[in-house]
Amino acid sequence: MPSWFDLKSLDVDGVEDKSGIKKARDNIHQLIEQEVKEGIPYNRIVLGGFSQGGALALYSSFTNKNTLAGVVALSCWLPLRNEFPAGILGNSNTPILQCHGESDPVVPYKFGELTSQLLKQCTSNSEFKSYRDLLHSSSDEEMNDVKNFVAKCLPEQ
Repeated sequence: MPSWFDLKSLDVDGVEDKSGIKKARDNIHQLIEQEVKEGIPYNRIVLGGFSQGGALALYSSFTNKNTLAGVVALSCWLPLRNEFPAGILGNSNTPILQCHGESDPVVPYKFGELTSQLLKQCTSNSEFKSYRDLLHSSSDEEMNDVKNFVAKCLPEQ
């Protein structure tokens, strides 16, 4: 089941693939529902992704009415940002870890900062971490932060 959308632009005010983003979001929501049918409760599901996948994780979380355990958003942005905060259906208190490399040449660090500012309008439970000299990739430090975040969102039962 493909869960992507076309990237028409990586400009701050560039055209976005609205129908593709919403279709990809619907696919993610279907995956969540499949997991719930298999016995995984919503509060034990963490959405996460890198770049376009992180963007989709953020968008899918805010447009899902069920409360999830957390969201990991790496080197990304919030698509269709003009819909928010009014467009939030759920997860306004779900913990969000947003990470971005300060030297990212693909999704500029500015996108991370702008998204962080918008997330602060959408939720009081988001954290923005930046990584010096990190390009459009991950690092051991970032992965350790993700590991700690997921452990906090999904404590052992």
